[in-house]
Amino acid sequence: MTTFGKSIFDTSIYAAFRPTCPRSLFDFIFRYHERNKGARWDRPVDLGCGMGQATVELTPFKYLMIEVAQDTLKKTPGAQSLPFLEDSSVDLVIAGAVLRKDGSAAFWIYSEFRFTRYPSLTQKIKTYSQGVDPLHSVGPYWQQPGRSILENHLVKVPDGNEVSSLHTFHQRNPTNAENPPRGDIAVQFWKDLKEGAEREDGRAVEGHDEVDIKCSLALMMVKRA
Repeated sequence: MTTFGKSIFDTSIYAAFRPTCPRSLFDFIFRYHERNKGARWDRPVDLGCGMGQATVELTPFKYLMIEVAQDTLKKTPGAQSLPFLEDSSVDLVIAGAVLRKDGSAAFWIYSEFRFTRYPSLTQKIKTYSQGVDPLHSVGPYWQQPGRSILENHLVKVPDGNEVSSLHTFHQRNPTNAENPPRGDIAVQFWKDLKEGAEREDGRAVEGHDEVDIKCSLALMMVKRA
C-alpha cells in the first residue's frame, strides 16, 4: 500500500494543494486521439484518478471515473488485467489490454515546482526535496528509482508505487515537529521560502500575497493498432 492509501493521509490537504493541468494539455491529448479514423469517444477510464482533477476534463466523452485500489494493482502488474473492464472496451485510458483498436493511452507527471518571480529560491526547493540529509530534507524518503525518473521527465519509465516523501519522513521522524526553534521540516521549508522572497522583494510577505508557481510536465502517449 502507498502512503496515499493509509488512514493517516490527509486527503483535504492533498486536494487543496494538488496542482491542476491546463486545458491545453487535454486538448493536445484529444487531438492525438482523433488522428485515427477509427477513434471513438464513448468510454475513457481514469485509473488512479485521485481527486478527479483530470477526470472532469474528459468532456468529449461519456466518462467513467475509477480509482483502482493498490492491492488490485499489485495483483495486476502493469494494469494489464482489469477484471472490471472488458478487453477492447475503452477508448482512452492509462492501461493496455482494455483499449479498443485505435484507442489511446496517455499519462503524465509534473516534476519539482518553482516560483517564477523568485528564481533564487529554486535551490532551496531542490535542497528540501532532493537533498541527502535525512534530518533536514525529504530527499532520502522518496521511493527510488521512481522519483529520480520523474525528476528526469520519464526518460525511463519507473516500475513501482508512488509514495509521499513527507509522510514517510514523519513516520520515521515522529518527533520532528518538536524540534526548536522552527518546528516541523515542512514548516521550516516554507519559512525559508518566505524569508527568501522577502529578501528579494525588500518587504514582508503577507498571507494574502499571491505567487505564480510552475511545474515542468512530461507526457507520454501511445495508440493501440
